[in-house]
Amino acid sequence: MPESQYRARQVGAKTQEVIEYDHDESLPGKPLHILIPGGLVALASLGVIVLVAYMTWIEHRFDQTTGLILIGLLAPFYVGGVFLFSYGYELYNIPRALRLTAIIVFLTFAAVVIVAVLFFVIGSGGKLPESSSKKKSAGKARVSQPSSSSGGGFGIPPIGPIIAMGGPGRTHTREVVKEVEVPVAPRSIDCPYCGRSYVPAEQKYVCPACGAATPKELIQESEAPRNRSDQQ
Repeated sequence: MPESQYRARQVGAKTQEVIEYDHDESLPGKPLHILIPGGLVALASLGVIVLVAYMTWIEHRFDQTTGLILIGLLAPFYVGGVFLFSYGYELYNIPRALRLTAIIVFLTFAAVVIVAVLFFVIGSGGKLPESSSKKKSAGKARVSQPSSSSGGGFGIPPIGPIIAMGGPGRTHTREVVKEVEVPVAPRSIDCPYCGRSYVPAEQKYVCPACGAATPKELIQESEAPRNRSDQQ
């Protein structure tokens, strides 16, 4: 059986050689009869493998175990299709066909990994997990100063720094007090329909006794900040 005169990377000349071999009735075998079906099987198997990987790790329709099992079942079909393609492409030269098969499978695996990583990055909005963790840590560092509350709408934090003024032998001090507003716990209201007392926010804005929806003005009254006179 004649050996191919061209290398696999010489695609144009190599393909023409395979076609001429297939049309030559004096030569044994028909390489196109195994090259074309093998190529179609390989492409179909690879397409399904990529689809399963996408639905497993990007869309999360399959769990990881199911996805790996399906890919494992499809992998032999892909490798077998690549070998049939390479066997016809190399004109029945088994060592060269095995080498070409290994090269194609390796390059395909590398390409699938690259595409999977790109899909994952695009699916997460272009933000890697590391960047999001850095933002979380930065947000924790910008925590506002704590304030104390005793049930009212305003809280007085600890007394600020003492400012010293005056000349030698004479010192005046002034206390710096900063007043900030803190969140207020919602107050209870009376249901206008049955008279039941309840906190709207805790009951999902529905009266637990009669099931009536809390009126908007009562919700505002329950969640409105208290005046300092009410606190005292």
